Amino acid sequence: MGTEAVYDPFEGVRGFRYSGDVHAQYPLSPKTKMPAHIRRPNYGREALFPSRRIRVNNEEEQAGVRTAAKLARESLDLIAAMVRPGITTDQLDEALVQAATERKCYPSPLGYHGYPKSVCTSVNEVICHGIPDQRPLRDGDIINLDVTLYHNGFHGDLNATYPVGDKARSSEPLMRLIRTARECLDAAIAICGPGMPYAEIGRVIQPIAEANGCCVVKGYTGHGIGRVFHGPPPVYHHPTKKVRIRALTNSHTGSCSQDIIEPMLNLGTEWRDLEWPDRWTVATVDGAPSAAAEETLLITPTGVEILTAQGGARALDTTEARQRHWDAQVVP
Repeated sequence: MGTEAVYDPFEGVRGFRYSGDVHAQYPLSPKTKMPAHIRRPNYGREALFPSRRIRVNNEEEQAGVRTAAKLARESLDLIAAMVRPGITTDQLDEALVQAATERKCYPSPLGYHGYPKSVCTSVNEVICHGIPDQRPLRDGDIINLDVTLYHNGFHGDLNATYPVGDKARSSEPLMRLIRTARECLDAAIAICGPGMPYAEIGRVIQPIAEANGCCVVKGYTGHGIGRVFHGPPPVYHHPTKKVRIRALTNSHTGSCSQDIIEPMLNLGTEWRDLEWPDRWTVATVDGAPSAAAEETLLITPTGVEILTAQGGARALDTTEARQRHWDAQVVP
């Protein structure tokens, strides 16, 4: 970045006030120029504003997502290993670009609806879509890294939240928040399979969050994935009447039937969010920390396969878990 002075672009912006200690630190590094040989997604109207029809991926398309998911997992693990006090989120973004290039992938966020960077780095009270900048990570922070890669026409997407330094690792509330986000995701995955209504996902997640002193962010949902970065249908992580009667289907790709499940949790009871003036960064309104977890999945005849699982894709037979879930819904 040279010797250019670091500054806060939102200091003094009328009507805006940070809710916590994380402030933007600009200037942003120059926009990444990916090598010409890397295939780019077409972010035309259909990609940015896809139809509402749920797409069922054929075998060739499933294989495409599978590869993209594997490469995205590799890249997330690489930059997650770099998380430590003192490193800037911009340096993590630079490392993600290098990892993507080495794997002949395009970082899906780059240029999507104008997003300026290649990975989302959401620190502490930032819920999602944090833009990598010059702020060094501090001992006691937590950070969510959200990686999506585009490879040969398909996207693979996942995220995870990590403690920064010993101070964060020794914080019971922060580690409970991180564990609960993962527990919510795992519980939702455990009931995924053919015929399971989308609405059940939120009904599983919310009680777990609340039992652990957390609340579910309601302003953001899971989404479809495949040839399109964010496709239909929305997947709610809380119970809502907005969910139409629609079931997960074998041979859909995504986190449960072409849908990413990515529960975002805030510590406490305040689920509302605050958008920064960059029109991307979303933070908690009360400054409470936030964490999330996400995987890309494939629905199978007997359950689900986690395509972005650490160590390689992992298949789960969820038949018994789904039956136990249904049995628990029966009111005597």
